[in-house]
Amino acid sequence: MTILALGINHKTAPVALREKVAFAPELMTEALSNLAKQTAINEAVIVSTCNRTELYCNSSEKNYEPLIEWLANFHHVDKQELASHTYCYQDTDAISHLMRVACGLDSLVLGEPQILGQIKQSFRQAKAADTVSMLFEKLFQKTFSVAKLVRTETDIGASAVSVAFASVNLAKHIFGSLTPVKVLLVGAGETIELVAKHLTEQGASNITVANRTIARAESLAKLFDATVISLGQVPEVLAEADVVISSTASTLPIIGKGMVEQAIKKRKYKPMFFVDLAVPRDIEGQVSEIDEAFLYTVDDLQSIVAQNVASREKAAEEAEQIVQNKSEEFDRWTKSLNSIDIIKDYRQQCDQIKLELVERASNQLASGVDVDVVIVELANKLTNRLMHAPTTAIKDAAQNGAVDKLTVLKSILGIEK
Repeated sequence: MTILALGINHKTAPVALREKVAFAPELMTEALSNLAKQTAINEAVIVSTCNRTELYCNSSEKNYEPLIEWLANFHHVDKQELASHTYCYQDTDAISHLMRVACGLDSLVLGEPQILGQIKQSFRQAKAADTVSMLFEKLFQKTFSVAKLVRTETDIGASAVSVAFASVNLAKHIFGSLTPVKVLLVGAGETIELVAKHLTEQGASNITVANRTIARAESLAKLFDATVISLGQVPEVLAEADVVISSTASTLPIIGKGMVEQAIKKRKYKPMFFVDLAVPRDIEGQVSEIDEAFLYTVDDLQSIVAQNVASREKAAEEAEQIVQNKSEEFDRWTKSLNSIDIIKDYRQQCDQIKLELVERASNQLASGVDVDVVIVELANKLTNRLMHAPTTAIKDAAQNGAVDKLTVLKSILGIEK
């Protein structure tokens, strides 16, 4: 029994190759079944995200070459090219790697929580495909508990490490709850989409998206049940917004000091929170001169992010220690399974010797041999047969000067002196 982890990720392979070996959700059951049929594995879980594809296998063999060959064949990619970008871990290292991935310690963004949900989904798919048995049930449940422990006992996920997340966290810090807050998002690109995602996760539901291209704004708005307006309508609705977050490709400011002053006046001087994520700026710097307007730029947020990254790196050290301890603990448990097999085999061997000798004794008694003679012979033969292997091992160890082995043999045989 060997636990293997084989994969490629954002550190080892370009996106062009990662795309080729990614598993679509609808193909996962087929892939798992095919993997089980084509290789010498007893259990398997496939984790496939935009940043990684990994095979976790309980294998009868220590060789991971068949896994590389299977992955290359399944996705019709060159085996040599794939092999040059893969990594493979075995037993304790494989267990540790899985736990590190689940804790976000191997992610592009240190400590990101999404990967744990993705691994849980992969595990459910493997169970549905019937490629999970006792060992992997224990391994993955242990992994999930370790990830929870890391989140509870360290600050690995406590601080925002992207400007989009930092801007939303800052808004939440200022307003307490984002549920009643009215948000105006200016722009409809990837950054604003990420901001909208974080906003809805934090409870914001009253969101308006302003964009030059209405169709793109509508596409984004559908994802978050938001309202859509054009950039030209921003001056009209600005006073309604408590939070304004902007990120466009405009070469000139979209929101000026005069526009904000008029909005503040309409709001009866109720404060507004502005975040400008654009370069060049979307919001005039002079807006910060207004008492009721709180403006944060990319530079302000980058400083926060840098501090938070340092904080996460410190927490990561604590998380790594937890992972190391728990992976070693699980590895000791898997090794105990091997000892159970040894005990079972040894008992079967002794029982076989006993049955052979009891049968011989019974035949002797049936043929009229004296009972005392039969009993003594049975005892002598049983003793000699059971002592043969240990005696041979002791002689070999003594002849080779293997003191450590002799000590172990004495302990096993219960010899105290």
